[in-house]
Amino acid sequence: MAKQVSFEDIKKLIIECANVTKEITPDSILKEDLSIDSLYAVEMILELEENFDIHIEIEEMEDLIKVSDVVDLVNRKLRG
Repeated sequence: MAKQVSFEDIKKLIIECANVTKEITPDSILKEDLSIDSLYAVEMILELEENFDIHIEIEEMEDLIKVSDVVDLVNRKLRG
């Protein structure tokens, strides 16, 4: 069975990477709701790659609008 990442795992990582103090839900919009700019986004991607041993293309970052998109992307990568 492939490893699955949970919303809570991603939430924890976002809080650490971007110093987010606002409440985070799966529908939180990264840029508007959580103030994750491009610098924080790159840092978040590097953390995701390191923590979950995956590779994320720069183009894939553009599809990450909500926190749930991040969870979905990581799970897709983990499934191969």
